[in-house]
Amino acid sequence: MKISQKIRDEHGDGSTAVQSGYDAEALAGMQAKSEEFAAQGNRVYLPMAD
Repeated sequence: MKISQKIRDEHGDGSTAVQSGYDAEALAGMQAKSEEFAAQGNRVYLPMAD
């Protein structure tokens, strides 16, 4: 916990981070991958192809 606090003290807690257009693009990409995962049945391990 001391290490985490020291990092927050030195580099901030992320609340002052500047948002960019990349944030929206990343969120859209994660949403698309989430939908693709759901379409495949929400399975982590897929059956092997012959």
